[in-house]
Amino acid sequence: MKIAVPTKADNQIDAHFGHCEFYMIYTISEQNQIISEERMESPQGCGCKSNIAGVFESVGVKIMLAGGIGDGAVNILNAHGVKVIRNCEGDVRVLAKKYLAGEVKDKGGNCAAHAHGSSEEHVCSHN
Repeated sequence: MKIAVPTKADNQIDAHFGHCEFYMIYTISEQNQIISEERMESPQGCGCKSNIAGVFESVGVKIMLAGGIGDGAVNILNAHGVKVIRNCEGDVRVLAKKYLAGEVKDKGGNCAAHAHGSSEEHVCSHN
């Protein structure tokens, strides 16, 4: 199994899935341990409008630990066999280890609206 985490340059989870700098991809052993990690560049375009869901499916990603993410992106990822755990935060490697230890749960609350203006700003409503 593989876990993907949208990541910023400082190795913190990116609060906006569709605008992350890259993804850290963690390969997980049958003993639920991280056995390898790789950096995957983020495709151009907003997350849900890029081909990232298909790429994740083709490389075996089954879980994505996300910060803020919209319903459209969650639906597309789910359709490609990727379960999304929402509203995560912190250092991505620590986060992946906590998820494997059962300490990270989906907190719900997707980004409710996207205001794609000149700034490509996402407006999120987390309940």
